[in-house]
Amino acid sequence: MELLARIQQHFGLSIETKIAAADCLPTVIAKAAEMMVDALVTQRKILACGNGGSAADAQHFSSELLNRYEVERPALPAIALTTDTSTLTAVANDYAYEEVFAKQIHALGQPGDVLLAISTSGQSPNVLKAIEAAHHRQMTVIALTGKDGGELAKMLQGDDVECRVPAFVTARIQETHLLVIHCLCDYIDQRLFGPQNRE
Repeated sequence: MELLARIQQHFGLSIETKIAAADCLPTVIAKAAEMMVDALVTQRKILACGNGGSAADAQHFSSELLNRYEVERPALPAIALTTDTSTLTAVANDYAYEEVFAKQIHALGQPGDVLLAISTSGQSPNVLKAIEAAHHRQMTVIALTGKDGGELAKMLQGDDVECRVPAFVTARIQETHLLVIHCLCDYIDQRLFGPQNRE
C-alpha cells in the first residue's frame, strides 16, 4: 500500500504543478504561440531542441506540426534537432557536445525562424549554445524552462519568450512542458485553420 500511496502522490503533485502553471502561464503561452503563427504564415519554420526527456518533447512537438495535432490540416514546417544521430555524433566527436544543436542552427536557421529551446534547468550547455546560434541567425527563441530559469533565462532578449514552469522537480516540469506543447499546437491549429470541434 505504501507504493500505491506514492503513485497517488505523483498524480497529486503533477496536478498541483499544472494548477500553478495555469495561473501564470496562459498569457505567455499565447504570446509564444502567436510568434510561431507569425513565423509559419511568413513561410518560416520552427526548430526544436533539448536533451533527454526534453529531446523527446522537441520531437513530440515537431511530429505534431509535421503530421497533425487533433484536426486534419496541411503539414507545418518544424524540425527536431535531436534526431539525426550521424550529425549529432559527428559534431560531438569532431567538436564538442555543446555544439550539436548550434551547428545545425547555423546551417538550417534563417531570419524569422523560431527556436523552441527546452531545458528543465535552463543550464544545458548545448541548449545555451543553440540560443546563441539562433540569435546570430536573427531567429526568435521560445524557451520552456523550470526552476529559476537558469542561465538560459538570462540569455533571452528582444521578442524572446520564456515559459517557466513554477516547479523545481524535473519530472513535474517535464509533465507540464508536454501540456504547454499541446497548448501551443492547439493554438496554432485554431489560429491558422479556424475553430475546430473536438470529438
